[in-house]
Parts: sequence; C-alpha cells; structure tokens
Amino acid sequence: MKLIRFIVGKIILFLDAAVSPGACCPENKSEGAKYRGELSRMSIYQFEACPFCVKVRRALRRRGFDVDFRDAKNDKKHEKELIELGGRRKVPCLRIEKDGQDEWIYESKNIIEYLDKNFPCQNAAR
Repeated sequence: MKLIRFIVGKIILFLDAAVSPGACCPENKSEGAKYRGELSRMSIYQFEACPFCVKVRRALRRRGFDVDFRDAKNDKKHEKELIELGGRRKVPCLRIEKDGQDEWIYESKNIIEYLDKNFPCQNAAR
C-alpha cells in the first residue's frame, strides 16, 4: 500500500507541475497590496502529494498568491501546531491569524470557497 501511495503521489506531483493552472491576478495594484497584507497572516498546512492539497495550491497559484506552506507530514513542529491548535491532523488546512485569534478552515472545497469570497478572481475556473 505504501508503494502505491508513493507512486500515485509522484504522479500527482508530476501532473501538478506539468499542467499550468493559468493566472488571474488582481487588476488593481492597490487590491494586490491589500491582498498581500491579508495573505501574510495565512498559512496552509499540507502534505506535498495529497491531491486535495494540490487543488488548494493550484487555486492559490491561479491568483498569484504567495502563502506560507507548512509540511504537516514531515515537519513535526507543524504537525504539532495543526493538531494542538487546529484540533486535528487533517489537510489541507488554512490557518488565518487575525487579532490574536486563529481561524482554521479544513477541506479543499471550503478553502477555495473562502478564497473565492474574499479574493475574487475574474477567471477562477477550477
């Protein structure tokens, strides 16, 4: 089973790198600056080859967003944060730090919906 997961994971990573998601950066430069400020308070807890994590990474790349990605599989510190602060070891997970409180959003669909709502993109087709 580990061998199958390893092979499928490598295939997923290859396809993710080979197929460009396209881009839809904000037109307005002040919007882009506003987004950068908000994005600096966000991080994604992920496993590199998880297909749902790949889906979220592609949604972020489509927007041209640079978010802190945290490897919750190979980095024990990030795994511990995810479990102790987020409440469970499940990826992908978007952590939003604001006003001393953290918001944790699980599920790729919910993360992408959050991005669509808060960071609209003209051609954000999946």
